[in-house]
Amino acid sequence: MKLAGLTHGGFYNHFESRAALVSEAIAFAMDQTTGRWKKLANGKADGERFEALVADYLSPRHRDNPKHGCALPTLAVDVARSSPSEQQALASKLEKMIDALVELLPGEPLGQARQIATGAIATMVGSIVLSRAVGAGKLSDRILDAGRRTAGGRTRKPQRRTTKATRCEKS
Repeated sequence: MKLAGLTHGGFYNHFESRAALVSEAIAFAMDQTTGRWKKLANGKADGERFEALVADYLSPRHRDNPKHGCALPTLAVDVARSSPSEQQALASKLEKMIDALVELLPGEPLGQARQIATGAIATMVGSIVLSRAVGAGKLSDRILDAGRRTAGGRTRKPQRRTTKATRCEKS
């Protein structure tokens, strides 16, 4: 605050309450993530945007640099124990994040796209939380890989289909 030329009192005078300050901080952090997602998706083909975002989010780089990544894995736990106004701020911005992912799924019906986007965010955030909790290593990498493969069911590598040879009987 010293760098901004403000005292603590002067800083807090810009907000109605502590909850208002926290709500603004939540909104700012989540808007930054949504902005990064949109920037990452630009220039990619429609079919690659969703997968590129999931792969970037569930990368060792994101896991290992929480200060420069999505705030949602950290915020969600704290906000769950906070005031209803802070929870509403998170919920509002989470809806915007879901909307941003829906835009990356143009070939899906809207209802299905929202379900995929919601599931993907839940999988991505949970995967980051767990991968950070166990520290960098093989288990952490496996958690990230599992999250990438299951986020919305859209990032799985296609499985080879094998056809069973059928016997034709002569009549």
